[in-house]
Amino acid sequence: MDEMPSRQEECSVTLKVLGVSFSYGARRVLSNVSLELRGGEFIGLMGPNGSGKTTLLKVMNRVLKPSCGSVLVDDVDISKLRVKDVAKLFGTVSQEYDTSFSFTALDVVLMGRNPHLTRLRGESSRDYEVAIRSMKMTNTLHFADRPFNELSGGEKQRVMIARALAQEPRVLLLDEPTSHLDISNQIELLELLKRLCRDEGILVVAVIHDFNLASYYCDKVVLMKSGVIHSMGSPVEVLTPQGIEEVFGVKVTVRRHPDTGMTYITPIPIASRPQPLQGKRVHVVCGGGTGGVVLRALSSRGFMVTAGVLNLLDSDYEVAREVCLDVAREAPFSPITREAHEHNLKLIRESDVVVLTDVPFGWGNLKNLEAALKAVEYGKPVYLVKTGLGLADQAGDYTGGLASKLLQELSKSAKNVSSVEELLSALA
Repeated sequence: MDEMPSRQEECSVTLKVLGVSFSYGARRVLSNVSLELRGGEFIGLMGPNGSGKTTLLKVMNRVLKPSCGSVLVDDVDISKLRVKDVAKLFGTVSQEYDTSFSFTALDVVLMGRNPHLTRLRGESSRDYEVAIRSMKMTNTLHFADRPFNELSGGEKQRVMIARALAQEPRVLLLDEPTSHLDISNQIELLELLKRLCRDEGILVVAVIHDFNLASYYCDKVVLMKSGVIHSMGSPVEVLTPQGIEEVFGVKVTVRRHPDTGMTYITPIPIASRPQPLQGKRVHVVCGGGTGGVVLRALSSRGFMVTAGVLNLLDSDYEVAREVCLDVAREAPFSPITREAHEHNLKLIRESDVVVLTDVPFGWGNLKNLEAALKAVEYGKPVYLVKTGLGLADQAGDYTGGLASKLLQELSKSAKNVSSVEELLSALA
């Protein structure tokens, strides 16, 4: 996509929403909402349906008049501005728009130049230049001459975004801009919006429903619930398991992506959520990503689950921290210390059952295998579960064969299960 010439200083803007409330008849939709946003920021507006996100956008650009409070752009109350001046400040892409007209895509984009025209002057070469550039940016120029009403939903969406950009706004408001786009065009659009913030100083406020896209692209996230601001800040600060559950009523896991370092969010299916605890206490010896599915499965069935020893950056530790009663833990990339080993043995003694996953063993975590052997001495039933993620015969032995010998010794007393489902059946 082509970029517009830099006009960052010209676009630099401050938008303040001060104590805004709004009602549709007797139904209060916004209640004392206050925000301060600046040019160059990409703001993600998030919340369940009916939380007031679209209404807030309409109050921001003066489509709706608040019952109280005000909206200021660079400390100027927009209620005192002419409609044409407001249209020069705000470019808006709504969820719904009229698709019945037979104008070409280029004609629709040129409509974005209306705030810059006078009664006696039609579109100039400059207006066409801006429109063409906007279509290049949104990858719509190749169907500029096609009738708008013959375009697909995604194509129409991109044309409407091009029209908003043709206004050369200082603030760009978008209501679910990715809703009709495939994943490729979603990424392309969000990259464009991010670039507009960075290079042009435009303030972008977009209603977004995808947690992971918001986490990756937004500088700040505003979480709304029932017409009020629940929280606002960076995606890391706002998109937490607690915050998402409070606003959306769903449980999620929040982790750092190993490749990008960004936060990524995964909903927890109802069937996988922890159930009321039952009597049996299960200790899981795992690591290296082999235990997450086991820990979640046991927790979802109501078992009291403990785990160890796990290094702090291990993905199994991230799961254990969410679902376990207690975890024997160790510093990242460190061999198991005596203190952590003793903690692990304590959890084993307190358990009713011990589960060992097919975790690869090296000198750093060999004490975990020794702890599983201790469980046999303590008279605990031990299950060896194959997750397919770790030790297969001797492929995961990095101790010169010692781990395989210990595992062979353990197998004489332990019960082998070939899947997590078989383990759950055995423990039922």
